[in-house]
Amino acid sequence: MRQENFPIRVAVVGATGYGGAELLRHLLVHPAVAVTKLVAKDSIGKHLDDVHLSLAGLTDLIIEDLAPAEVAPHADLVCVGLPHRVSADIVAAYVDLGLRVIDLSGDYRLLDASLYQTYYEAAHPQPQRLGQFVYGLPEMNRQAIQGAQAVASPGCFATAITLALLPLAKAGWLQGRLQVTAMTGSSGSGANPALGTHHPLRAQTLRAYKPLNHQHVPEVEQNLRQSGGRDVTLDFVPVSAPLVRGILTTCYAEIPAEVSKTELKAALHQCFSGHRLIRVLSGRLPEVNAVASSMYVEIAATYGEIVRDGRRTVVMHSALDNLIKGGAGQAIQSLNLMLGLDEYTGLLSRKPWP
Repeated sequence: MRQENFPIRVAVVGATGYGGAELLRHLLVHPAVAVTKLVAKDSIGKHLDDVHLSLAGLTDLIIEDLAPAEVAPHADLVCVGLPHRVSADIVAAYVDLGLRVIDLSGDYRLLDASLYQTYYEAAHPQPQRLGQFVYGLPEMNRQAIQGAQAVASPGCFATAITLALLPLAKAGWLQGRLQVTAMTGSSGSGANPALGTHHPLRAQTLRAYKPLNHQHVPEVEQNLRQSGGRDVTLDFVPVSAPLVRGILTTCYAEIPAEVSKTELKAALHQCFSGHRLIRVLSGRLPEVNAVASSMYVEIAATYGEIVRDGRRTVVMHSALDNLIKGGAGQAIQSLNLMLGLDEYTGLLSRKPWP
């Protein structure tokens, strides 16, 4: 492991978005980090608190439009929070400059370029680099993240669904077709309003979108197959919910009929032993209000009593904050691992209540 010289200089690219705001909310008070550059294509020349009001007084840095070569002399590690397709070439440039990089977009999560083209509706800009990034879900890849130069941080839905189903995959019980519905808050659509995603248009309604075609489908399938799932396919329907933050997932899976309720409970606890952000529930089901604005994830299982063709249905539930554990906070969890720190450094504060 390399010898670190703290504080580590970190640049944030995409500093004006919601993901950038969450990155900076944590990084600007991180004990081992000095934020050195704020990069974006909008709000150029403005101070950070002109864009993110809650971060007033934390830095005198201004927002700049800088090329990777201009950022590199001032940074050891770069967090890139840009949209997919936009991110790929910029991230590649930082890697080629020798910086450590955490990419929050979907551009380097998949291993198969054809799946990227299908679900992201464009040819991958850097297909030769697929497989060179460590997938940044510590509950799957903690050790690999520790030695990584480049991390592809997971998607919000992918994190919530993968964590819900991971105990079944690791136990060897997950096989075949899965069905998932997940509700998400409006912040997942980003800072720029659009018809159908702007909060005033969704605050009083529920609406499904991208049914069966959401870009996180192949990401989840890839994760579960790598974790022990067999012939896994996912039918996924995301739902736009009248929330600002949070994701609630309901995942239907069939497991062998002989698996007992006690064995199912034991599998959840064994899977997440040593992962302090995961709360395995028994007395209630997960809910967004318990985890929004925090890094914590709630997970529970509903055990089905009806057996059909040697299989029984279980429902796996999860709840998390889409911008924190589902986004920027998880990237900082990977940053901590990459720097040889306790992975929870700066991330264990609880959400306000109510």
